[in-house]
Amino acid sequence: GINAEYGYILFSTLKAVVSTQSTGMNILCNEGGVDDIATLMGAVLHDTVEDTETSIEEVKLEFGDEVAGIVAEVTDDKDLPKDERKRLQVVNAPHKSTKAKQVKLADKLYNLRDLSRQMPVGWTADRVYEYRVWASKVCSGLVGANTSLENRVKQELAQHNVEFPFTE
Repeated sequence: GINAEYGYILFSTLKAVVSTQSTGMNILCNEGGVDDIATLMGAVLHDTVEDTETSIEEVKLEFGDEVAGIVAEVTDDKDLPKDERKRLQVVNAPHKSTKAKQVKLADKLYNLRDLSRQMPVGWTADRVYEYRVWASKVCSGLVGANTSLENRVKQELAQHNVEFPFTE
């Protein structure tokens, strides 16, 4: 495990990063009240395996089992087709650990806010709406992990007339 002095230094560094970046970790700390180091590290590293050549094993070696476990839980299998990855996010959301659910909630909230700020190049209004509905479905499986973040997801989706929690 992490000794207390190292943990304090790591936490202080994370707080400094949080204060300068609008990231999922910023949302977790400042809006979700999360101060668990493993959860925050999971948030920082959540896209690493999907977007780089880094493996879960490498994350484990550098950051330990708990952080690697959180990263593994929130990592999509890029070998699967996009539609299948999206389907699995909805199906698997309720079965994630609380820490992974918090990382997912913060990430989805960040993405939803980003969509409100600016529509991605090449996207249509219909595609943005479909993303919001899908995000509502994913986040509905995360309910119970962090009421504060869930309320913010609900507020963000309500601005665009998307129901949360989502019901079929």
